[in-house]
Amino acid sequence: MIDIRNIGLVAGIELESREGKPGARGLDALIACFNEGLLIRVTGDIIALSPPLIIEKGQVDHLVEVLSGVIRELQ
Repeated sequence: MIDIRNIGLVAGIELESREGKPGARGLDALIACFNEGLLIRVTGDIIALSPPLIIEKGQVDHLVEVLSGVIRELQ
């Protein structure tokens, strides 16, 4: 991970690009999160989070749990 930018819950998480494969790590994150029931947006190797304003604490906890696990597992 290179950088995290946020305002409240709106965030951008910049992942380090793979050598010669820009965007591949972001795509892998998208697929892994989707398989765990979490929908994220990616632009290249940047994860964009913009949860709804009515999100509940349990949902935020799930988001953080899934996303942190996915980021740890990315190679």
